[in-house]
Amino acid sequence: MTALSPFAEIFAVAAGRKGGAAAFEATLPTLKSAAELAAIPDDRWLAGMTRAIFQAGFSWTVIENKWPGFEAAFWGFDVGRCAMMSDDDLDALLKDTRIVRNGAKIRTVAENAAFLQSLAAEHGSAGKAFADWPPEDFVGLMLLLKKNASHLGGTSAQYFLRQMGVDGFVLSRDVVRALIREGVVDKAPTSQRDLARVQEAFNQWHTESGRPLGAISRTLACSVE
Repeated sequence: MTALSPFAEIFAVAAGRKGGAAAFEATLPTLKSAAELAAIPDDRWLAGMTRAIFQAGFSWTVIENKWPGFEAAFWGFDVGRCAMMSDDDLDALLKDTRIVRNGAKIRTVAENAAFLQSLAAEHGSAGKAFADWPPEDFVGLMLLLKKNASHLGGTSAQYFLRQMGVDGFVLSRDVVRALIREGVVDKAPTSQRDLARVQEAFNQWHTESGRPLGAISRTLACSVE
């Protein structure tokens, strides 16, 4: 990997394109502390997973407008109830106009409820598992979700974690363009080797600037034309 541009220079470019440093600071993502993440009930983690999964490849506005219906249809995302979803429940949900009736995505609710139960059994709660995961191994958390959760590979996992307030990066098109510019990767990173290089670059910028990965990610995105 070639020498990275100093983060201060990247930030200056991004801020210049967004009305100055103060205005740009106001657009940086809001992240939660470890204590705040640990306090999030498991049903809200399941709701966040489901929201990100249904938003993928679909209108986010439609999902937002229907979200009260999702909450009602999926029993408030009670993890125990969702994990026990029966074939009759699935049939009913496939006819429920309060939600987007995509069978494959509906099934993920039960599968991800079971995954969250496994995290809770090991860590005390799903929230504690996410809270304790170090940002410097964000790619490890992405891999955990890809391997053990349902439909949470790639950017779906990244957006889910960002929406929940977990510190990490989102490999949007503009962030990838910035990483290519910096010589970190030469294409959108999908292999574990390339993702490790991305993590290394983010960790270096974090050490240099003291900023969380989420702020670095947003800065990179806004630094490209």
